[in-house]
Amino acid sequence: MSQRLPVADRAEVRRDTVELLRAERGRATSAVLLSCLATGAGLVGPYLLGRIVDMVQAGTATLGRIDLLAAGVLAAAFVQLLLTRYARRAVYRFGEHVLRRLREDFVGRVLTLPTRVVERSGTGDLTTRASADVGNVGTSLRGALPEISMGVLQVVVLVAAVTWLHPLLGLCALVGFPLVWPAARWYLRRSRETYLAEGAALSAALEGTSATAEGGRTVESLGVQADRRRVTDRDVGVLYRARRGGLRLRSVLFPVAESVFVLPVAVVLLVGGFLYLNGGIGLGALVTCLLYVQQMVDPTIGVTQRLEELQRAAASFARLRGVQRLPEESADPGLVPSDDRIELCGVRYAYVPGHDVLRGIDLTVRPGERLAVVGPSGAGKSTIGRLLSGADSPGSGRVLLGGVPVAELAPEVLRERIVLVNQEHHVFTGTLRENLAIAADGGGSVDDSTLLAALDAVDADWVGGLPEGLDTRVGSGGEALSPARAQQVALARVVLLDPHTVVLDEATSLLDPRTARHTERSLAAVLEGRTVIAIAHRLHTAHDADRVAVVAEGRVTELGTHDELIAAGGAYAALWSSWHGTD
Repeated sequence: MSQRLPVADRAEVRRDTVELLRAERGRATSAVLLSCLATGAGLVGPYLLGRIVDMVQAGTATLGRIDLLAAGVLAAAFVQLLLTRYARRAVYRFGEHVLRRLREDFVGRVLTLPTRVVERSGTGDLTTRASADVGNVGTSLRGALPEISMGVLQVVVLVAAVTWLHPLLGLCALVGFPLVWPAARWYLRRSRETYLAEGAALSAALEGTSATAEGGRTVESLGVQADRRRVTDRDVGVLYRARRGGLRLRSVLFPVAESVFVLPVAVVLLVGGFLYLNGGIGLGALVTCLLYVQQMVDPTIGVTQRLEELQRAAASFARLRGVQRLPEESADPGLVPSDDRIELCGVRYAYVPGHDVLRGIDLTVRPGERLAVVGPSGAGKSTIGRLLSGADSPGSGRVLLGGVPVAELAPEVLRERIVLVNQEHHVFTGTLRENLAIAADGGGSVDDSTLLAALDAVDADWVGGLPEGLDTRVGSGGEALSPARAQQVALARVVLLDPHTVVLDEATSLLDPRTARHTERSLAAVLEGRTVIAIAHRLHTAHDADRVAVVAEGRVTELGTHDELIAAGGAYAALWSSWHGTD
């Protein structure tokens, strides 16, 4: 059962937001300053128009003075346009830099997560956070942030300008805010949980769909299509209800905001008209106030509409920053094993509490030994491999490398010592050279002879037939590598990495039997002197090993050389007889 990754709470979101703003305070300051200047330039035009009205009313207007003021209006509009352009540019740059930091923090933290955490969280949750949530935050930073920040500044400056011209009209300009506040408060109190629920529902739907697609052949062979349809319908139903919840929130807030924020124009017109008739304000000042209030309508409505986008982004931000809250591994970088001796002492492990897969495993692997682990499916062989490689930790008991618990080793130390190679082989988008070089000297430059030697060691003779050799692009959008070839690329990485211990969990299962045996013998020659633990169904691997461990029902039931176990006439001898008779 997958365990969702954590979500940052409100206090953590506020703290992380402040940290991001502090890190980009220079760009934030520039954006605010340019936005204020742009808004200030927007005040000049209405003010000059008011002066023109006053001159016309007083009979002091001349063509030259009106032309001069009109030119001032045009100049102010041009300056506002120019400043607005640069203000938006500054806000966009600020948003992109914040998004870059957020992405780097998220990817950096995900790459340091233990494999067990990633696997238990489910691919859907992690994929949704890396795609949809990052996209939501990015969209908000590019769209909602400029709109809201500039809109709020514009409204504040305009209200201040109206208040300066006449305090009572300044209060009238604010008449819409108390009316929209109850709807906004109702929306804000519910939006976070609504959008978090929507994100979780999307993660579950994506995970279920991916699992069905990846296991399509299994679903078809077992005839469980109806069951998978029910699961998909259930997940889509949950997502549908979650998105309806968001729609319900928007259907309340938006109509209220759009109707209320046109009210100040009417109120200022009525109150201002009364003041003008009673000598409380000049006609030019009233016209200026009306123009300022009219300018407030679009930004206030825009801010309200963008509020939904901002809240969605805030929920996504909480999901992204929640990954940062996962506890760091308690590894000591200075802790180094004394040798390559591996010990499993009383190891028990359960994927689901109360259902142990391993039930007290005691096993010692000597440095330089080739150990084969065999047994029926579901016996716990792959779990042993995961524990040996540090990909998971035992529920009880200890897994030691050179006398040091594997779980306490720093990742960089563990990678130098033990490498797990299983049936899942990823081909990265890029050249074949780049796919191999990531395993050599931290991904630095490696000469062609070294790369070709590694490929030759795993019998990858097909490389010579590639159109551009090592520079051929593979993976998505490039040369498609069959599963067997992808497996050979993964094994070549092991040769280049040259670890102290290699755990091969069905690492040659996708190769045909003849090629698999030849590849394993080639690997054995290359890894001479290294510890090799091979978890296999093909028993020729056990035949070539120094010792064989037979695992059944979560326990090591037999341990010895191939000949010793054949002579003992136990479970291994029966497996060998059955397998060899059909080889």
